[in-house]
Amino acid sequence: MTERRIREVVLVGNPNTGKTTIFNALTGLRHTTGNYPGVTVEKRAGGMNLPGGEEISVIDLPGAYSLQPRSPDEDVVHDVLLGAQKGTPLPDLVLVVLAANNLERNLYLATQVASLNLPVIFVINMWDIAQETGITIDLARLEAMTGIRCVPAAGMKGDYIRRLKRVMREELNRKGGQTPFLRSPETVSDPLAVDPAVRYRMIENIMQACVRREGKRSLGVFEFLDRILTHRVWGLLAFLAVMAFVFQSIFNWAQAPMDWISRGMEQLAVFTREILPDGALESLAVDGVIAGVGNVVVFLPQIMLLFFFIAFFEDTGYMARAVFVLDRIMKMVGLNGKAFLPLLSSFACTVPGVLATRTIEDRNERLATVMVAPLMSCSARLPIYTLLAAAFIPPGKIFGILSMQGVTLLVMYLLGIGAGLGMAAIFRKTFLRGNRMPFVFELPPYRMPHMRNIISAMWDRSSEFLVRAGSVIFLLSIVLWFCVSYPKNPAAEAGFVQDRHEAAATLEGDALGERFEQIEESRKDLQIRSSYAGMLGRALEPVIRPLGFNWEIGVGIVSSFAARELLISSLAIVHHVKGEGEGMTAGLIDALRSARDPDTGKPLYTPLVAIGLMVFYVFACQCFSTYAVLKRELGSWGWTFFTIGYMTLLAWGSAFLVYQGGRLLGFQ
Repeated sequence: MTERRIREVVLVGNPNTGKTTIFNALTGLRHTTGNYPGVTVEKRAGGMNLPGGEEISVIDLPGAYSLQPRSPDEDVVHDVLLGAQKGTPLPDLVLVVLAANNLERNLYLATQVASLNLPVIFVINMWDIAQETGITIDLARLEAMTGIRCVPAAGMKGDYIRRLKRVMREELNRKGGQTPFLRSPETVSDPLAVDPAVRYRMIENIMQACVRREGKRSLGVFEFLDRILTHRVWGLLAFLAVMAFVFQSIFNWAQAPMDWISRGMEQLAVFTREILPDGALESLAVDGVIAGVGNVVVFLPQIMLLFFFIAFFEDTGYMARAVFVLDRIMKMVGLNGKAFLPLLSSFACTVPGVLATRTIEDRNERLATVMVAPLMSCSARLPIYTLLAAAFIPPGKIFGILSMQGVTLLVMYLLGIGAGLGMAAIFRKTFLRGNRMPFVFELPPYRMPHMRNIISAMWDRSSEFLVRAGSVIFLLSIVLWFCVSYPKNPAAEAGFVQDRHEAAATLEGDALGERFEQIEESRKDLQIRSSYAGMLGRALEPVIRPLGFNWEIGVGIVSSFAARELLISSLAIVHHVKGEGEGMTAGLIDALRSARDPDTGKPLYTPLVAIGLMVFYVFACQCFSTYAVLKRELGSWGWTFFTIGYMTLLAWGSAFLVYQGGRLLGFQ
């Protein structure tokens, strides 16, 4: 018996029509993300059940304006709908999502899809917003003129979605096909070859017959907001204020859950020490795995907050206003507003940010955007900034409201943005010269955020961080522990055993305990210095010493070429952080503050060193996943090594200026 094929529905639409919201409502957020065969264009796929119980597959295609493609995204939409995408059959049903308040603009793509020999439904989204603004759409007349079923929708509102599911079942089980739309005899062979002027006249006729704008109700507060948020000056200041609020919130609101996780990891370490015998296995579990992974996972609340705010501003419509405002700045460096969206995505993770550049039509503009995207501070940098700011930046207030530590985070992010724009300007004026592509962008209406969508987006992105912490960081923490713990020095170990015996014979009480601690610290220091990690760090030290960095930081820098967060893991392992009941983060902060140079007795870590290290990580390109996606998108290892190289030089030079300049000004 042949297994019945699961029927496939695809969603198509212009950007900002709410297509992904409809997809989430249909699938109940049960989706997976991957790439189409042979291309790096992302697709989201999920399952749903029709009324009656039939399971179908739903695919959310990339946003597109036309089936005459100008970007890799639109190439995929074209190929899927025309059956040219490798490994993807023709869809059984196409849902074209249109914004009710922007129907004229959306109808160009919709009429193209309707001209294909495919079952189609027009989903008229934002129906409630259209009603609020006095827009009336005659759905019956629209159906009669196009021959396409038209269904109203309002985001994730259940009544509309239930009706859509019923119509989907009817169209999937319909006997006989739909009457092809706009397929005159001369265009039967190629329905997409219709003269655009003819198509626009058809759209004009549809709008005149089906859409009425009567008694438009002023949106008052929304119009006022747009006057501010899209203003060339006030809009930019508003963006900076929003960013300041975000980073103040990240630093302050996440503190309590971070403390809970930190104490939990410390209790796990204590429990592990109790059940495992002293030896290499106990050291591996506690000093390697728990210390390495735990000191990174503790920053998950801050990362989740960052993703929450990004999703929130996307869902409300504010992010599109930020794109509009920043397009003016993009023009100055040879880019356009389309480049802002990949750069914004890079704040979460560089990998999707680089992949998002596929919407940029011009090759040189796209290459420039790809090569500066890693300068945006991704979520992996946030734990580094937070740790160093908490340890060395005073917790005072600026203007009585802004914490110094939160402002430090904001400055680091703005520094990355400024460097990215500056390097883009250099690239576009030198070897990546070319004309700037025109930027056409639609401002979506303001919307009430769908918390279900926001929470889902936050968790999807945060789970990637957890997967990285649970796999890459886990494995590399074991490698770091091994490099710190080996090779052993039997003669030195025997000497420390003898020291303990002598102390036990001559001392007692508190004095004995203090002596044992001194011996243990000396043993650990000698072991680290003579270990593989110590050898590597000392070999690197001449290069980083002008930056104020010692060999221990050098170990972290080398390890973080795999993943930036490993700097924290390596520092925790090198300094043998235990927490001592205060939590792992507090233990690491105390270890950094108390660390001393054994030769001079001076602190190894100072506020100046901490700021220099943060600046280094603003610019350094350290992430295996980033290297891989750069190679794939740039098309050669030459461009990839160039990107890694210029960022490394920029990181070293900037940290050098911070440290040496700070010393000249009298800072330590």
